Order: sequence, then C-alpha cells, then structure tokens
Amino acid sequence: MTDTKDIKLWKWMLRLIGGFIFFTIMSGMAQLFQSAIFPNWLNSALLLAGGAVLLVLYRYWGKYAEKRETKDIALREMPGTTAKGLLTGFAYFATVTAIMALAGSYHIESVQFRAEYQLLHLCLFFTVAVSEEIVFRGILFRQLDERWGTWVAFAVSALFFGLLHLPNDNATLWSSFAIALEAGLLLAAAYKYSGSLWLPIGIHWAWNYTQGNIFGFGVSGSQPLPTIITPR
Repeated sequence: MTDTKDIKLWKWMLRLIGGFIFFTIMSGMAQLFQSAIFPNWLNSALLLAGGAVLLVLYRYWGKYAEKRETKDIALREMPGTTAKGLLTGFAYFATVTAIMALAGSYHIESVQFRAEYQLLHLCLFFTVAVSEEIVFRGILFRQLDERWGTWVAFAVSALFFGLLHLPNDNATLWSSFAIALEAGLLLAAAYKYSGSLWLPIGIHWAWNYTQGNIFGFGVSGSQPLPTIITPR
C-alpha cells in the first residue's frame, strides 16, 4: 500500500472528493426506505440491507480506489466494538436526560410502545450511522489525518459534520456548531482511538435512537418520531 503522503496532491484530492461524493450519494439512496413506501417490516429490512451494502461498497472502495486494506471495518471486531459504542451512545444521552430531569426541565407525560415503528427507526438509525460514519470518519477524517495530521482532521471533519446539519428544519448556526463539537469531535475521537468504524457507528446509532425514539427529543434531519416516552 502506498503511503498517503507519497501520493500527488491532485490524486489525493480526487480520491478524497470522489469518495466523499460517491458515498454521500449512496447514503441518500440507502435511506430512501424510511418513507412508507412498503409495509414497515419490509422498509426495515431494506434499510438494514442498505446499510450492509454501504459497508460492502466501502470495503471495495478501499481495495480498488485506495489500494488499502479496510481494517477499520474488520468483521471480527464488529460485535464487541459495536456493543461498546451502543452502550456509550445510550449512556451519553441518558445522562443528558437525567440531568434535565433533576433540574426540572424534563417531565414524562405518557409511555407507549409500538413495535413495528420502533423496529423501523432502529433500522433507519443503523443506516444513518453507517452512512455518516463512512463519509465523515472513514473517508474525510481518515484521509485528512493521514495527509495533514490529526488536529487538522479533527477540525475539518467536525466542521463539515456540523455544516451538514445546517439545512435541516429549525437548524441554526449555533445548533450546527454544537453538533460539530458534541458529535463531530466525539465520533472522530472514537474512530481515532479505536482504529475502527464500529465504535463510532455504535455510538451514533444508539445516540440518535435514544434521543429520538426513547426520550422523545427531535433528531436533526428526521421527521417527528414515534417515541416510547412523550415528554414535556
């Protein structure tokens, strides 16, 4: 494998921009089935399949476009590392909610559970996590880190991740900046620390699902969700 720093700058930029655009487009296609195109169980299965296809495409992109071994999605690390990420993501948002409750800013009005809708959004947030982690950590952060160093990679990838959320409904510059800090830096650090995409995928997946479907907060870029807890 050729060291990233030995590649001519224009080739490196072509590979970076090409990967970013390709996986952004593929990610949008993989998430099409969040709408009620088919019955919820079929949409759920198609969303899971879309996430799996993205992972396969990432492996082939690494092999043929970048001439590298994609150790960051090694299957042997998937169960344990993803589980750590899921626990971390849940713990983060549960802690936020507990602090709000202790401060008198979060109250439970009702509790309900509709299995088919929970399954659909669990699958949706899996595909969202896979797609965004491939684009922002697997492509953008990793290549910037290899070429320009970790601090540049942290700053640029977090900034782009925050800006991605700016066009969403009710988004502001402050909310996008907050997402860059709280999620962009956290997820990049998780990737850098573990050397694996499974850890940030697990954190991202659990964070979104816990935020939206369990505790009833809005999730940037998503429609109102069927929540387990209806809060005030």
